[in-house]
Amino acid sequence: MTDHIQFSPEKDALVLLDQRLLPTRVEWFDCVTTGDVCFALKVMVVRGAPAIGVTAAYGCYLAARETAREGAADWATALAARLDLIENARPTAVNLAWAVREMRRVWAECAASSLDELAAVWLARAKDIHLADIEMCKAMGRFGADLIDDGDTVMTHCNAGALATAGYGTALGVIRGAVDAGKKIQVIANETRPFLQGARLTAWELHRDGIPVRVACDNACALLMKRGLVRKVVVGADRIAANGDAVNKIGTFGVALLAKNFGIPFYVAAPVYTIDPATPTGDDVPIEDRDPREVTHVGQTQVVPDGVSVYNLAFDPTPAELIAGIVTERGVLRPPYGEAIRKLFA
Repeated sequence: MTDHIQFSPEKDALVLLDQRLLPTRVEWFDCVTTGDVCFALKVMVVRGAPAIGVTAAYGCYLAARETAREGAADWATALAARLDLIENARPTAVNLAWAVREMRRVWAECAASSLDELAAVWLARAKDIHLADIEMCKAMGRFGADLIDDGDTVMTHCNAGALATAGYGTALGVIRGAVDAGKKIQVIANETRPFLQGARLTAWELHRDGIPVRVACDNACALLMKRGLVRKVVVGADRIAANGDAVNKIGTFGVALLAKNFGIPFYVAAPVYTIDPATPTGDDVPIEDRDPREVTHVGQTQVVPDGVSVYNLAFDPTPAELIAGIVTERGVLRPPYGEAIRKLFA
């Protein structure tokens, strides 16, 4: 599945499958302005670190087009301000900042003489990033498939599938890679409260692809593992620190602790550009604290009494010592991760 992020030349817009509405409604969201892009990122029309990066890359192009329509005399200053808005739309996923920095690098090196020329260069680069992400995920799938045995039941947390990337997926890319290799795999998708990405999105796309999947309550993980119903765990990541700590959707840390207790290999799948050598540990990653309504309501139904405050921290860091391997498009990293990551960027 690669059509959930599309650039429309006719509309001069980025067209996104609105993931807030899945699995019961399939609708599209058009991004034409910087404000549209930032809104789509903040409210999770699009989510998942690689997909956020691809969206941000196209967002820079749209920011250039918006600046051109505005006709500002000092277009460079106006455009730089719009790039800042995109880069700061969400704090945790390193791919967002990476994409904007990449566009700034292209801007500095291309010596564009006009805003229209820069926009054309940026659109081409965004399309390259889009296609490269799909190929990276397929490469991760090939490397990760070797970690999965025929007949395995694999647990995953959140959605690190095609919807979270430009296509194919990171954690689900590993599962798809095993299926493509002829292995019979079953998947347990944790609900992933409070936004239910596992129940709404992971189950939707795996069922759509004919890969057997069952949804489990987040608090069922210990019992499922104790009963021997989980053979492997594979998750994605929004940022991986220099020491190998992996920051993923809230609840991942708990799943990793349980996997360690029951002797179940716990793997993280993410492209190399999700690794942030400038961040020493997972505890140094800014953790997004989202709208309390995501906890107080399920859809339009209120489940928390008025006047009661909630925690809605969106991510947690999983310590490197709980991770059996980090699957990237360049191979599987093994402990000690600090050394492996230094070699990767050498």
